[in-house]
Amino acid sequence: MKVSIITAVYNNKDTIKDAIESVLSQTYKNIEYIIIDGASTDGTVDIIRNYGDKIDKFISEKDNGIYDAMNKGINLASGDIVGILNSDDFYVDNRVIEKVVDVFENKTIDSLYGDLVYVDKDNIDKIVRYWKSREYKEGLFKKGWHPAHPTFFVKREVYEKYGMFNLDFKIAADYELMLRFLEKYKITTAYLPEILVKMRVGGESNRSIKNIIRANIECYKAWKNNGLKIDPLIIIRKPFFKLFQYL
Repeated sequence: MKVSIITAVYNNKDTIKDAIESVLSQTYKNIEYIIIDGASTDGTVDIIRNYGDKIDKFISEKDNGIYDAMNKGINLASGDIVGILNSDDFYVDNRVIEKVVDVFENKTIDSLYGDLVYVDKDNIDKIVRYWKSREYKEGLFKKGWHPAHPTFFVKREVYEKYGMFNLDFKIAADYELMLRFLEKYKITTAYLPEILVKMRVGGESNRSIKNIIRANIECYKAWKNNGLKIDPLIIIRKPFFKLFQYL
């Protein structure tokens, strides 16, 4: 199986190297690495270009935000499986993709996800939040649960059949996509009960109180857009669910 990994980046010279190195160091070798840069001006592009042909596909041009960049990457992907690794994130070890592919090869599934830990942006060995997931069951989204998106690997054919990121969502398009795939179209999935990704704190959706509120409003909108019955209390349940993840 070929795995396409996509990293979207804009002006992130301080952490892009960690993301790249974590992909290039994987023991599984049938990987297509795609980086979509939003016309960075801080030196990010120079760092990426230093890797030469180790990066399979690289684009640097203005875009309409991170989800637009991810869509560009998906359109370029030729792998059987697509994974998305943010430029602030990195795989926890060099066997992550090997483990992911092993599950896909031994189960009849459309997608897979695992656990994620948030780490201090200045000390990546310091874990501040442990996003421990669970086996998926229909209805879990209504309780405020959803997979950690950077751990969500999906067969490319699913994107071709059910669409990519909805650019009407500025902060929660990843949530909308997973909701659409799992709850609306009921694609099959598996849970790999291991930490797959380390994420630095300070993502777009939790950077400020304003963004947290906006993200939760967008999550509510995601249900409406997909014609799914929604309890208004989801706006409360979703952030409440996260409280138990902090250490």
